[in-house]
This record gives sequence, C-alpha cells and structure tokens, in this order.
Amino acid sequence: MTIQTDALTTATGLPSHVDRSVHGGRRGRRGGGRRIGSHVFLVILAIYFIVPIWWLFVAATKSTSGLFSSPAFWFDGDFAFFDNVAELFTHQGGIYWRWLGNSFVYAFAGGIGATVLAVLAGYGFAKYGFRGRNQVFGVILGSVMVPLTALVIPTFMLLSQYGIINTPWAVILPSLLSPFGVYLMRVYAQDAVPDEMLEAARIDGAGEIRTFFQVALPLLRPAIVTVLLLSVVGTWNNFFLPLAVLTDPQLLPVTVGLNRWTALSNAGAGGEQVWNLITSGAFISVLPLILSFLFLQRYWQGGLSVGSIK
Repeated sequence: MTIQTDALTTATGLPSHVDRSVHGGRRGRRGGGRRIGSHVFLVILAIYFIVPIWWLFVAATKSTSGLFSSPAFWFDGDFAFFDNVAELFTHQGGIYWRWLGNSFVYAFAGGIGATVLAVLAGYGFAKYGFRGRNQVFGVILGSVMVPLTALVIPTFMLLSQYGIINTPWAVILPSLLSPFGVYLMRVYAQDAVPDEMLEAARIDGAGEIRTFFQVALPLLRPAIVTVLLLSVVGTWNNFFLPLAVLTDPQLLPVTVGLNRWTALSNAGAGGEQVWNLITSGAFISVLPLILSFLFLQRYWQGGLSVGSIK
C-alpha cells in the first residue's frame, strides 16, 4: 500500500490525499451533471404531459366567446365553469350526463370482465401445462400486434348476425377481450407465484380453486390493478367501436357524444355553437381517470414492497 501511494505521489507530483480529493471532486461534478441533466429531462416530460391538461382546465372555465378572444393558456375575465356545468344539465335534456353514465357502465363492465378473463387465462398459461399451450399463447400474443381499429368492421359484421347492434352489449362484449392483459398476467404470474407455494398448498389438501384464491390471487394484486386500469381506460377512451355499432343517442358514450357536438359546432352559422360545453364536458370526462390512477397507485407501491421483502 505504501509503494502504491509513493508511486502515485511521484507520478502526479502531489501528495496522494490531494490527488484523491481532485479525482473525487471530478467524479462528484460528473455525477452532479448527470443528475441535473436527468432532472431537466424529467421536468420537460412533466411539462409535456401537464400542458394539455392545463389547457383543458383553462378552456373549461371559459364561455364560447372567451375561448376565441382570450389567451389559450390563461383564464378569461369571466369565470364560466359553473355556468357551463349548469348548462350541461339542461342542454338537449341533459343528455351529456347520460353519455357520462354510459361510459361508466361500458368501462367498468368491460374493464372488470376483461380483467377477470385475463387473470384466469394468464394464470392458467403460467402454471398449468397442457397440449398446445405455447401455440395458443402465440396466437394471443400475435393478436396484440393487430390494431383495434382494424377489427371494428369484422366485429360489426359478427355482432350484426346476432342482432345486438345498437345495444350496450355491442360495446361491452368486444371489450372483454384483452390479449395484452393475458400476456401481462402470464409474465407476472410466472415469477410472482412460486410453484413451491402451490405445491405446498396442494399437499395440505387445498383444491385448485382454493389454492388460486388464497395463495395465488393475493400475490397477483399489482398486476390485477394494472390490467384493470388499462382495460377501463381503453374502454373509456374507445371511440371507433361505439361510433360504428351505436346509433341511438341515448346509448352513446361520452367520447362519441362530444364528437357529435363538435360536428354540430363545426357546421358554422347553420349549427349551434357549443364549444364551451365541449371543453367543459371533456374536462369532466377525464377527472374519473385521473382520480382512479391517484387512488389505485398505492396498490402498485404495496405490491412492489411485498415483492422486495420476499
């Protein structure tokens, strides 16, 4: 150790502790530069995602005239948000709230159903061996690559043969299929549910159903919440499928309903200008999704903590 220190002192012409402090300072400056760069990048990303929500919030507080006469990213002198919400209750008989209720029904019925099927299928693919398992899973994985919009017309033709076009089932039934959810649940179940725990439960006399509900299901909670949120958000934001299979205004989700108001406002002088209702309705429609993410994020954190302890 003394020889190395002497050689270092001879090579640099400085005492060894001075040289170490110099190199340590350089490393600290490099590390600080990387941290600053990463923080700047995260701030830019945060602004990128927050700006549209901020614009929507500001636009929801304006009247139709204020939307076109005031700055886009700042408030108008007349705060009209509550007036816009009140008008939503009366415009066309308050149909907006019917659209919003339809979106809740479609999203949660389709989201919960898709989550249940994805959990059962993903667990089965991960923990049970059967003939053709890899081939069937390959087909499911390949369907992830197919755009959902490409399946709308075939889905419409299939549903029309069974006479359920222009019914809530025309939106809910296709939403029950989530190939990505099945893939996610299989990948997660393979590592999160040890085979040894399942074998121990079977040796203790537990059946397959009891083993699944009491042993496997609690370990799958973070993945279940993830699939549930993805399914609910996907169904809530679905536009093309309800547009194709629904014609009754009373059955439309909020996405298609607001699009109808947009087309009406784009008609110009011959149409009714309801831009203030469109922006207010759009802002209200995204609030449930934001609140869902805020309230359910603790399940991800709890699942990660349990995984780290185990």
